[in-house]
Amino acid sequence: MELRQLEYFVAVAEEQNFTRAAERVHISQSGVSAQIRQLERELGAELFDRSARTVTLTVAGKAALEHARNTLAAAGAVGQAVGEVTDLIRGRLTIGMVIGCTLTPLFDALAAFHQAHPGVEISLLEDSSDRLLEGVRTGAVDLALIGAAAATPDGLDALTIISERLIAAVPAGHPLAKQRRVTLRDLIAYPIVCMPPGTGLRAVFDQACAAQNLQPAIALQASAADAIAGLAARGLGVAILSASMSASYRDRLTARTIVDVETPALLALIWKSAHNPSVRELLVHSRQAFTDFLELHQ
Repeated sequence: MELRQLEYFVAVAEEQNFTRAAERVHISQSGVSAQIRQLERELGAELFDRSARTVTLTVAGKAALEHARNTLAAAGAVGQAVGEVTDLIRGRLTIGMVIGCTLTPLFDALAAFHQAHPGVEISLLEDSSDRLLEGVRTGAVDLALIGAAAATPDGLDALTIISERLIAAVPAGHPLAKQRRVTLRDLIAYPIVCMPPGTGLRAVFDQACAAQNLQPAIALQASAADAIAGLAARGLGVAILSASMSASYRDRLTARTIVDVETPALLALIWKSAHNPSVRELLVHSRQAFTDFLELHQ
């Protein structure tokens, strides 16, 4: 049994697809398949059910997955421990970023980190906040920038970057543009344009509506603020955005704070543990990058 076989096994388990797993570990699909077959022969059991379009774990595969992750983490910790005493950080970091995020400080932090620690391989992936949160919990993602409706997800560390009220944004001729105060009940008379489930903004909006037993008509969904604003500007619905998002479209849309939604939408960095020296170092650069950005835009 080799570490690379365990790495390929974990990749297939998390991607649920041999092709995507092969792209992730940078070898051919046939190479991944051959190594998984060899691992299964050594263990005397099939790890994956390959009968459907989506590859799923067998009972044996489920039993092996956490042990495989722990083994890979332990192997990585050996190199990290040596690196710490020699002031050289090596290894791999997987960074997540919520789809549709338009803030660039995370890129600045990654660039500064890469310049300081070129021996660390960095992977960046975009996904929904819910999936990134689960990735951090399982260890598939080391650190992620997500939208959230709660300050600190259970069992994880978090650094809140932005905390803002929800905004309803409409074109100038819309009836809501004439109101000084806008409530959730005002909104349900109109179609809504918002982010999809799994995002922080949508979680705040859905929770607030549920608390008042309101059922808004979600007409259109988009992962990017530009798309939401563009649809609203064309009269296709009321855009639900954060305060900083809506400020970018003040030339096209009138923004109104939704007065009875007091829970803020958050943008936060989350991580499971800072024992990893690479994560600790990246957090230092991230704090600095976001601090500089926020000070510049105040």
